[in-house]
Amino acid sequence: MCVIQWMEMAGKHLSSATKFHRSPLLIFILSLVTLSLLFYIFSTSPTVPHVTLNADVDYSFVFSLEKFLTHSESHTRVPDDTVTDTVTQQDVENLDHLISRKQTQRIYDDSFYPLSSPIRVYVYTMPSKFTYDLLWLFRSTYKETHNLTSNGSPVHRLIEQHSIDYWLWADLIAPESKRLLKNVVRVHKQEEADFFYIPFFTTISFFLLEKGQCKALYREALKWVTDQPAWKRSEGRDHILPVHHPWSFKSVRKFMRNAIWLLPDMDSTGNWYKPGQVFLEKDLILPYVPNVDLCDSKCFSNSKRKTLLFFRGRLKRNAGGKIRAKLLTELSSAKDVVIEEGSAGETGKAAAQSGMRKSIFCLSPAGDTPSSARLFDAIISGCIPVVISDELELSFEGIVDYQRIALFVSSSDALQPGWLLTFLRSVSPAQIKEMQLNLAKHSRHFLYSHPAQPMGPETWFGE
Repeated sequence: MCVIQWMEMAGKHLSSATKFHRSPLLIFILSLVTLSLLFYIFSTSPTVPHVTLNADVDYSFVFSLEKFLTHSESHTRVPDDTVTDTVTQQDVENLDHLISRKQTQRIYDDSFYPLSSPIRVYVYTMPSKFTYDLLWLFRSTYKETHNLTSNGSPVHRLIEQHSIDYWLWADLIAPESKRLLKNVVRVHKQEEADFFYIPFFTTISFFLLEKGQCKALYREALKWVTDQPAWKRSEGRDHILPVHHPWSFKSVRKFMRNAIWLLPDMDSTGNWYKPGQVFLEKDLILPYVPNVDLCDSKCFSNSKRKTLLFFRGRLKRNAGGKIRAKLLTELSSAKDVVIEEGSAGETGKAAAQSGMRKSIFCLSPAGDTPSSARLFDAIISGCIPVVISDELELSFEGIVDYQRIALFVSSSDALQPGWLLTFLRSVSPAQIKEMQLNLAKHSRHFLYSHPAQPMGPETWFGE
């Protein structure tokens, strides 16, 4: 600030009258200051806030799951009142009376309720075939990277990207003494609950079970949940259901449309979620689980970002994702642009991670749905996302200002010949630097972990 004011004053002094002799020393000093200022503004290696990982925390789904399952047998099961017998109408009325009485008591005891109170969540104790058995199934098969979906996506990577059901459940059922998040607490009496969490792994069951077996399990899960007195009391309006992959639970989820769904996006196109089943007033959008490692402070300091624009992934998609093939035609031969077909396994992950860390901008077009996991991979890689998706609703939009960490481009503009690259090359180095700093600050909001960390995505789940 002082340097700029000094330069302005010096400039006015020099131009005020031509009769004054311009000192060579003054001009030399001004030149040095100007060059230093330009170097500061145009440097693309900003001083990054302290971004690091806690060595005592698991950020990998596979590593965390291994520990979780190994110790699950020794966990002390806390008695709760999950109903396993036949439910009568009287059971429903009794629960309704207890919950109403408890809520009334809170209101009269605390004039600031519910703002002063954490969210109370009751976690159903479901039969193991809906929970632990599915986690063990994933553990025993996740190394089979040859297992692909019909469109070529690696099955186990998809499960990891949509594993929000694991991260939330693992945090909720952990001993309260070991949990760091205090805005959400687990209760063991249904009458004390604000919400009821359904810990069914819908995505794992969809991808790893035979079609008939999966549909049968879905029907069983549906009956089990809807038989609960708490569900019958509210018709599911206070129940939380993770259906983060758009294919999961599809055959029966219409019967649970009143529940609060945890989604990757709203998909207002109607291709994956039917109209009337999902909407922002009811449901919650949670980010994908990143497939690459965090670019920490050391990574930021050492990275040389010479590629203008990078994309690595499936080049052929359905629905809104068809724009990928069109963009490929436009960008494939451009200078300083890398467009690659994705590949499975650790090799593919390493290539994607390396490419993002070497690039200034990362292309994030729509996939089969308006959202793409690539957006969150770019964020934690320090690569400025270029989002091309006209129907996208983002997670935590009321908390995270995405305009500070990403560029948003309409599909019509992106497909105009030469428009996208001209636009990206017009972004000033100063703006690039500011956005990179913001990416470093905001990356923690998109890292799932166990135990869940303050300011991580699990925190906003309770907001």
